[in-house]
Amino acid sequence: MKKWIQRELEDYRILLRNVPSLVTSLFVVSVIMMNLLANKELFSFRYLALDCGFALSWVSFLCMDMLCKRFGGKAAAKISFLALMINLGASLIFKALSLTPGMWGEYYSTGSMEVNDALNATIGGTWYVVLGSSLAMLLSSLCNAGINSFLGRRLSNRTFRDFAIRSYASTMIAQFVDNLTFAIVVSYHFFGWTPVQVFFCSLTGAFMELLCEVIFSPLGYKVSLEWEADKVGEPYLQYRRRRSAAKASA
Repeated sequence: MKKWIQRELEDYRILLRNVPSLVTSLFVVSVIMMNLLANKELFSFRYLALDCGFALSWVSFLCMDMLCKRFGGKAAAKISFLALMINLGASLIFKALSLTPGMWGEYYSTGSMEVNDALNATIGGTWYVVLGSSLAMLLSSLCNAGINSFLGRRLSNRTFRDFAIRSYASTMIAQFVDNLTFAIVVSYHFFGWTPVQVFFCSLTGAFMELLCEVIFSPLGYKVSLEWEADKVGEPYLQYRRRRSAAKASA
């Protein structure tokens, strides 16, 4: 067990040194922002309800698709877990600071204590929203990385078509898992959603998020090709190949 932990920590260390910092930063920031923006409703119809977190949820999935293509599914899952841990840390900071006695700037603009309390409640969040979003992200990240890698092993990965098949299939299923998990844990139990609303809002929301992936996936594919041409992350990939070879010969 100790040796396994040491190997995984070493893997993380080398991975973080090799993954482009801009992608890791975008991943982490998008996760924090989409969980904060999820407190506001974007629009709501009978079978379609989206929160403002939808505007950024596709960013993390596109980053995962790029990481899967270049570094593999396990690496993408590890970066997503890192983003999840940072997001939980940010949530704790938001919660702690929302309990301080100071006033928000909007209080001085409006003179309303209700506005100040509402901002504290929004920024501080509630335990079930944080729990639901964290569980949803964990499951959807594992799902996305697993499906993307599974399809990647069965495709040539030489064309945009192959990248699109991997990305669209994994994103659609993983986004549905993400929406469904959050809806069951939070919306159904605390917001009074019906089972029909839970299912159809999760499904239609996944389609809308897939649309964003379709629009921006050419950019993600172009960046991943540049990584390959510039041999970005080669030390990590060599490290993984050595580990696989050692495991196979053991």
